[in-house]
Amino acid sequence: MAPFPVTENPLEDPFYYLNNFTQVIDWLEHRYADVLSAEELQFIRDFNRLPREPKALLVRMVMRKGVHFRESKLRYVEIGVIALAAGPLLEHGWIDEHCPLSIETLFEVLLKDEILQCFGGDIDQPKGKKTDWLPALSEQFPQVQAFTDWCPALGDRLFSLTIMGLCDRLRLMFFGNLYQDWSEFVLADLGIFIYEKVEFCADSRGLRSREDVDACLFLHECQQHFEAGAAVDEVVERIKELVLTNPWLQRRRAKLLFQMGQYCERIAEFSSALSIYRHCDYPGARLRLIRVLERCAEYQLAMDLAMQAEQAPESAAEQQQLLRMLPRLRRKLGGPAIKRSPPREMLRLDLQLPKVDPALSVEFYVQAHLTEESAPVHYVENSLINSLFGLLCWPAIFAPLPGAFFHPFQRGPVDLLNEDFHARRADLFQACLAELDDGRYVQTIRERYVAKWGVQSPFVFWDALSEALLDQALACLPAAHLRHWFNRLLLDIKANRAGMPDLIQFWPRDKAYRMIEVKGPGDRLQDNQVRWLEFCHEHQMPIAVCYVQWAEQSA
Repeated sequence: MAPFPVTENPLEDPFYYLNNFTQVIDWLEHRYADVLSAEELQFIRDFNRLPREPKALLVRMVMRKGVHFRESKLRYVEIGVIALAAGPLLEHGWIDEHCPLSIETLFEVLLKDEILQCFGGDIDQPKGKKTDWLPALSEQFPQVQAFTDWCPALGDRLFSLTIMGLCDRLRLMFFGNLYQDWSEFVLADLGIFIYEKVEFCADSRGLRSREDVDACLFLHECQQHFEAGAAVDEVVERIKELVLTNPWLQRRRAKLLFQMGQYCERIAEFSSALSIYRHCDYPGARLRLIRVLERCAEYQLAMDLAMQAEQAPESAAEQQQLLRMLPRLRRKLGGPAIKRSPPREMLRLDLQLPKVDPALSVEFYVQAHLTEESAPVHYVENSLINSLFGLLCWPAIFAPLPGAFFHPFQRGPVDLLNEDFHARRADLFQACLAELDDGRYVQTIRERYVAKWGVQSPFVFWDALSEALLDQALACLPAAHLRHWFNRLLLDIKANRAGMPDLIQFWPRDKAYRMIEVKGPGDRLQDNQVRWLEFCHEHQMPIAVCYVQWAEQSA
């Protein structure tokens, strides 16, 4: 099934938001008919039978914040008389004008002057703030009642949405998450975000059953409770009881548990952190477990697990950390000191530069100092290598594999950071990287830079690219070096697409380059930066670390 059709300018239609909502429910009815509940299917059928104005009013309310709306505040030219449009919605029970409200909820929909009009005789300090009045009025008026019973003198109606939960479930099935909302359509229509058009097959669904929908909502609810301060142990127990068969949801659960383990670690609830990490298979959980065991003085347990991890490290990042942890644990267990291998010697640049403008970064000063007309310097950090990789391997990254793309508003495949991301697309990536062997990659990257300009990608940094930078990079970076970088990215995308050197200098006449990591006064190399420096040195790529000290300014 192809993505939604695109018109010349969808926003010229005053009912553009209704069109977007209708496309979503049509999409769901076509792709998720076996997953939709009877209530959801009935809603879609009833909604499609309504006249345009009532549908538009409902969608306007669904897309706004909250669930309570004053009739006097609902003014939409294209809808016309709100009372007429609201009639069918009231008949279906999708909105309610007699919803019982607490005084706390009432305060959210009333202006200060209106509160004085309704409760003026019960307010001691009329010139105070709304928040100052609420505690006393809450004690005095503990009841819940309809808006018109609270405020009969206002002569207004309050419409309360009763189907926001249902609409959230529809949004969840469409996006596969609840952090994306209806604004995605508008941003796409305005051209602010442009997405790659991917063909969707029958298996391109994140939520494959009704149980998946319920489980996803359950995980979202657990995360909300956790973030609201609920007891972590209770939330964890609820999550552990959840039975999942969907790999995508299993990863989401593992990520949530990992986040909760990190929280317990931060607040020194080490017993809870240990319990969580022991039952969590999210990348990094094993290393965190070793760290917590060490902090709890469980050195032998930490050592045993670290030695087990050393035999089969899950990533280069874990391996690097283990090299630091194992000697320390051996020492704490009374073993002999083991001398760590010294870091590899790197070409070092030491600069003393005047700091004219404190607002400018240290990288800017180094770039300005080193750049020459025949040897330009660019501040690229992670942008250049990632972008070249993203442009060359575009067909593999956006391949319409089952479970990779759920909807038309994705900047990349859902399984991008999964351990099997490369393996599932091995042949496709091999075909892309084969262009490095015969030189076709240069033309491919140039053409794709033009054809895909501005399209969202998890690798391409459009704002950091320019034709001049692209020309110099393709002329000066050897294909063999590109292959090394690209293969390293594919080994561990999450860890390796960051930490690259800050600057790159080109010598176009000589078809040469140099990468430069910049460190200001007091800065130290981070672990991922050290790994990239070691990698570049291993493959004889020209690289330097530049240490900057600020020169004292004369008065």
